[in-house]
Amino acid sequence: MKIIISNRSGVSIYEQIKEQIKHAIFSGELNEDDLLPSIRQLSRDLKISVITTTRAYNDLEQEGFIANVQGKGCFVLARNQELVRENALHRMEEGLNAAIKAAKTEGISKKDVISRFNILWETDDE
Repeated sequence: MKIIISNRSGVSIYEQIKEQIKHAIFSGELNEDDLLPSIRQLSRDLKISVITTTRAYNDLEQEGFIANVQGKGCFVLARNQELVRENALHRMEEGLNAAIKAAKTEGISKKDVISRFNILWETDDE
């Protein structure tokens, strides 16, 4: 797993770390019981504060993505199917919002959008 941070993104560094680790878990790049880099190691690798990395890991632990085992490190927990579904719904909503915005901007009717949606839904199975 490679974490890339950007000082220009407008998103805090700890949030960038959290989101990239979550993405790696949801995508299957990280699996249950995988060991994450230590807080100190990740801080060194990214050239950031230990406090920033600690905050990201603490948030991930509170949200149920990782567990900190004293003296052993942080491990990925089993994927909660409800969290996986919520993440998928969130990504879908983002895509649909972008499509709706584009349709409204171009004057495309709701009926045409729904028609296209239905066509794409059916052809995706083929």
